[in-house]
Amino acid sequence: MNLLRTIKERRSTLSFKSEKIELSTLKEIFTYGSYAPTHYMTEAWRMKLYQGEGKEHLIPAIIESYQRSGMLPTGNSEKTLRSRASIADFLLTIPHHALIYYEIPGDPIRNEEDYSSIAAFIQNSQLAAWEYGIGMLWTITPYMHDEQFIEKIGLERDKHKVVAVLQIGYPDKTTRDKGRTSVEKWMEVIE
Repeated sequence: MNLLRTIKERRSTLSFKSEKIELSTLKEIFTYGSYAPTHYMTEAWRMKLYQGEGKEHLIPAIIESYQRSGMLPTGNSEKTLRSRASIADFLLTIPHHALIYYEIPGDPIRNEEDYSSIAAFIQNSQLAAWEYGIGMLWTITPYMHDEQFIEKIGLERDKHKVVAVLQIGYPDKTTRDKGRTSVEKWMEVIE
């Protein structure tokens, strides 16, 4: 493993092969993720891993949320039904969906600390997955802020916050390397 190479070469995966990943492998990946810095060792991250028939619980909740937000039309016209079915079919073809959430602490500073450590957990997990030849797409979508969606998946809207949904599988297509802006453009050195 070459950590620096992995950091530079990891890419978001846009489409996935249909092959399911062994649960033991996913557990190893997320174990590496859990070595993220975590303030006061709270390890605030929690996960609902949807795979196989379990996706049948998540996907309809996503579609309904898309309709509520206006991202997908409501109604029952043939075009509308095809559009909803197309999105649902696409989401169902993704082998695994990991919904990452946490329990919102009462202290706003602790909330920022927990949220930051969860972002580090997600990035560690993506890097570990890449080492296994597994791709992830870190998604942040409007349904994560939809109180009805949150309740539909068994969380409490006043108690939990959804941070991301990771789409996971063996890559069929990844994004290209777009390079990065030179550090000199965004780093101010003060001596």
